[in-house]
Amino acid sequence: MSSSSNQPNNTLYVNNLNDKVHKDELRIQLLALFTTYGKVIDVVASKSPKMRGQAFLVFSDLAGATTAMRACEGMVFYDKPLRIGYAKTKSYATSRKDDPNFVPPNAANASELVRNGALDNDRKRQRDGDDEVARQKKREKAESDDEMEIDDDEEESAPQANGDLTPGVVPPQVHHPTSRLFCTNLPIEVTDSVLSILFQQYHGHVSTNVSMSPTPDVKMAQVIFQSAELASAAKEALDGYTLKKDWVMSVVYV
Repeated sequence: MSSSSNQPNNTLYVNNLNDKVHKDELRIQLLALFTTYGKVIDVVASKSPKMRGQAFLVFSDLAGATTAMRACEGMVFYDKPLRIGYAKTKSYATSRKDDPNFVPPNAANASELVRNGALDNDRKRQRDGDDEVARQKKREKAESDDEMEIDDDEEESAPQANGDLTPGVVPPQVHHPTSRLFCTNLPIEVTDSVLSILFQQYHGHVSTNVSMSPTPDVKMAQVIFQSAELASAAKEALDGYTLKKDWVMSVVYV
């Protein structure tokens, strides 16, 4: 078991959680609570017997992790006081951030967290990092080729607080940055407030509007930011984010 006596790092180990709470709800509420103290890049909570009542929260920096640990230790969460400490070892997300050449253990030696698919989002971040230069060149080319159209579209797409989205109607995708993002492949239980928790981590968030998609039992959403630049930061981070097992969110410009 981890405790605050472990070496300080970006990952917190939380235990004494209420194991009657559904894993997805627990993960979302932990994210909502701890995002107050710093940027959370991953929340790992498994329903396996070994991990019941426990979770790991990966922060982007040590300062955020330390602030959250000091503020939330002993806080009553779903009728039980939180027990929080630094994890024994750095998470794979932190290790890869510190060392781009970091290679996680193979499946035979992987930890319980790896076996339960907790690193799907981390692998996505590595691919994003490898492709960053290529994406930047593509954006610059699109901006150069469609300069006049971009100006017109940005004027028409000025942020609005309501973010109207007609149920069942998918807006046309554009291939250059705008202030509006469109999310697809959302589980049926996702609501405006749930999705907002993710996007509010990024500066300039204006509104989130979740609606039913043309596909049965699947939702979609429109998220509006104050500018195309601010929306781009959120898109780069959350396109491909695994909301729950087998539900990978797609984020595009509209």
